[in-house]
Amino acid sequence: MTLTRRLVAIDTGSPDEDGCLLFLDGRLVAVFVQLGTQHDAGLAGKWFLEHGFGTLDDSEQPVFEDLEAAEGWITVRLSK
Repeated sequence: MTLTRRLVAIDTGSPDEDGCLLFLDGRLVAVFVQLGTQHDAGLAGKWFLEHGFGTLDDSEQPVFEDLEAAEGWITVRLSK
């Protein structure tokens, strides 16, 4: 299992446009957006699950400290 990141700009309709596409073995499994300074100080700079695919589709759309934490969450979800 190989996770690969691709940093991209995402048209979210808000100032939050720094994004990351995460691929598992070449297939897109999740889209994350980095939250900007217009959010609560506790959220600014963290990564929000904009959309997960397959088993990563999560209605709660969690927020992660960094992309390493997001990848850890993906690894745990996929191992279930």
